[in-house]
Amino acid sequence: MSAVIAAPDRRLSRWVLLSCALLLTGAKAEAGSFCSSCEVQTGIGGTYHYWDTTHGIVAPLLFDFDSDRYELGVFRFATPQFYFSDHFRGVEHNARPYWAASAARRFSFFTHPHWRLLLGLGASYKTEEDTLSSSHWNFDEQLSLRITPARNLSFEIGMRHWSNGGLKLPNHGQDFATLTMTILPPFWR
Repeated sequence: MSAVIAAPDRRLSRWVLLSCALLLTGAKAEAGSFCSSCEVQTGIGGTYHYWDTTHGIVAPLLFDFDSDRYELGVFRFATPQFYFSDHFRGVEHNARPYWAASAARRFSFFTHPHWRLLLGLGASYKTEEDTLSSSHWNFDEQLSLRITPARNLSFEIGMRHWSNGGLKLPNHGQDFATLTMTILPPFWR
């Protein structure tokens, strides 16, 4: 039975790869208008809750495009999250390691030639439900400071909050901060 399932999976994989190759070719042809400022960033981050650490480590991979107006991100929350609760006089375990993705529209404020403040709003998806958020889909709010010391190099310090807005309880929200840097500068310059 696995041979019957494997053949369609291979065909689907080939079609996906071919489609991606065609999209990249088309993106390169339209690079001047769409992706003249695309860049890929990665870094490291940590989780917190009410300004106290929850000991989680976050590994982000971000794709920014259209002059930082839009961001797609993939995040690996690599360690369990926990903190000491004064209320319960013990350790509270909040989340196990999980994967997440987000898409956000970002707005630029207080721009300067070498830095700018960004506010982002969008949606995120978590592979795990936990005591921080009992739903897979959440709202994504972010505040970031982007520093650009050179043309093809940028750093970004960001704070993010993912929450389902109280649509399903419990809803404490996932809070984390990240520090990222450019690993692949704008493609088409």
